[in-house]
Amino acid sequence: MPSIGVPELLIIVVIALVFFGPGKLPELGSAMGKAIRGFKKSVNDPAEKEGKEPEKAGKP
Repeated sequence: MPSIGVPELLIIVVIALVFFGPGKLPELGSAMGKAIRGFKKSVNDPAEKEGKEPEKAGKP
């Protein structure tokens, strides 16, 4: 899988500026960051979201 370098990131930023404008980009970045943090939190600790202790294997 090829990695994304600086030229590719610049192209993505320019396209985002054209579509959304400079005023909307900070809001979009903030929303994206919150979504990623929420996803990571739910993946790393699903028992915390449910409010229960995780069950241990072999315990009746």
